[in-house]
Amino acid sequence: MNGAGVLLVTGGGRGIGAATVRLAAQRGYAVCANYLSNSRAADALAGEITAAGGRAIAVQGDVCDEADVERLFERTQADLGPVTALVNNAGLTGLISRLDDVETATLRQVLDVNVMGTLLCSRAAVRRMSTRHGGQGGAIVNVSSGAASLGSPGEYVWYAGAKGAVDSITIGLGRELAGEGIRVNAVAPGMTATEIHAASGDAGRLERIGKTVPLGRAASAEEVAEPILWLLSDAASYITGTVLRVAGGR
Repeated sequence: MNGAGVLLVTGGGRGIGAATVRLAAQRGYAVCANYLSNSRAADALAGEITAAGGRAIAVQGDVCDEADVERLFERTQADLGPVTALVNNAGLTGLISRLDDVETATLRQVLDVNVMGTLLCSRAAVRRMSTRHGGQGGAIVNVSSGAASLGSPGEYVWYAGAKGAVDSITIGLGRELAGEGIRVNAVAPGMTATEIHAASGDAGRLERIGKTVPLGRAASAEEVAEPILWLLSDAASYITGTVLRVAGGR
């Protein structure tokens, strides 16, 4: 069950992260589901995978905190083995509003989680996986958003900007590490059925905007997890520095 390697998924207890953890375990990965505060969901997910014969742990940690990130990677290695794959999924939007109405604390939090979290976790992974550092290589997939190119006017332009930064990081890091055995790619989901919409203060957003998607509906979290696992796999061995849009044509 663990022949595919060891995968660490940030924000792995809910939404796209949880779907990725579950699918990865089915594909043979040993998986660490990182979470910030919802221990019940993450522990239940790890228990579900273990009960099915897989290997999984749930580890609390703030991706914005350097010490937490190091502890997260060390705990994963101690319990499951060296990390060979990373999915930077942890993210948040903040409450929907115009830019002139948003609190500075929200701006800082969104940029910290989405951008600094991606950078800190990627740095920790590179230091362990890169052949330059004696590692065996690996793969990183960042979870961006269709918002990066749509801009999210009137909703959360700061989140769109943060995800635009994630796209740039993906392209640059993919090229930087191309000769060191690490591929770096991203998926940019569109409207996806997760808790993020209710958390943004607009519980009806999913149904309202989902109808405007060319495919006529929002994606399930599982439909985003599939391309994430594909980008991690050897089937995508010639792809790096690429952002794959998973948005139903929107």
